[in-house]
Amino acid sequence: MTVRVGFIGAGWWATTNHMPILASRDDVELVAVCRPEADLVEQIGAKFDFKHAFTDYHDLLDVELDAVLIATPHHLHYEHTLAALNRGLHVLCEKPFTLHGEQAWELAAVAAERDLVGLVPFGWNYTPFIVAAKKWVDDGLLGDIEHVSCLMASPTKDFFAGAGTVPSNWMPTLVAPDPRTWQAPDQGGGYAHGQLTHVSALLLWMTGLQPQHVNATMRSPHSQVDMYDAAIVGFTNGASGSFSGAATLPNDDKFQVDIRIFGSDGVLLLDVERERAVLRRHDGQHNELNVPSGAGDYACQIPVNRFIELVTGESETNNSPLDLAARTVDLIEAMHQSAADSSATVSIAAH
Repeated sequence: MTVRVGFIGAGWWATTNHMPILASRDDVELVAVCRPEADLVEQIGAKFDFKHAFTDYHDLLDVELDAVLIATPHHLHYEHTLAALNRGLHVLCEKPFTLHGEQAWELAAVAAERDLVGLVPFGWNYTPFIVAAKKWVDDGLLGDIEHVSCLMASPTKDFFAGAGTVPSNWMPTLVAPDPRTWQAPDQGGGYAHGQLTHVSALLLWMTGLQPQHVNATMRSPHSQVDMYDAAIVGFTNGASGSFSGAATLPNDDKFQVDIRIFGSDGVLLLDVERERAVLRRHDGQHNELNVPSGAGDYACQIPVNRFIELVTGESETNNSPLDLAARTVDLIEAMHQSAADSSATVSIAAH
């Protein structure tokens, strides 16, 4: 089976990661691409051998396609994903999935009703040593999960603050990252939507926890959007947790992701910077993975390839489905609401 693919959005990440990956596959045909600037979209179309290049996504959806990758600015994800799903197309949508939980759950329901593949490419959910560590949780080696802590920090200080400097590992190819996507509050800018969504999706996927209520604070020094995030979260099973994020690592630092999952039988320590996955049990039985150097670095090759494999039926394993993405949106939205209301408790509806 050859999967006919279209791209709604053709910015920095799509042209740097997604398009090169799919262009290298024999079972993918790059059919159509769109973005608003006519000259630029023609250039992108020519580089990756797309058959069609459009400035309006409605024209793209009139072409014969099987699947669409959506890599537009954050606040447009809902509109574009809904339009693609309503055309019966499988969808990979970049994070954050949407900016509002109700929209995210609507999209997840539409995809399920139409039996369509939906995937949000949270790269660490596919990292091999993290997948192996999740199996410890799935096998019940932690017992009942009682508390979690979750930290992410990124070398993005100038980028979110509006200085225009991009991290050294974000250097563009054809297209530079659009500052409006990251620095405009009304377009989903800020660290929570832009980065903390990664680690939120990772922890919720590893544990299966369902957030129930949130108290949060956010700080925005020298910025129009949040640079520091901190939240206390209660889950439906009675567990507690903390989520925190910081945009201000020095430019050349590695991303920090530090997750600790405390259960009735032990604790799981997961760290992508120091590249460790350690299970320590109260009965003295401990496990530690031998993690190769560099294995914790963020990569997004597997999710893009997995999307195609899900469409063709080659795989049935989706580590970042739309319902997981919707839970992540619920959490981030509740954090914003709480922070805007003096850290008031915000409840999250059950789904």
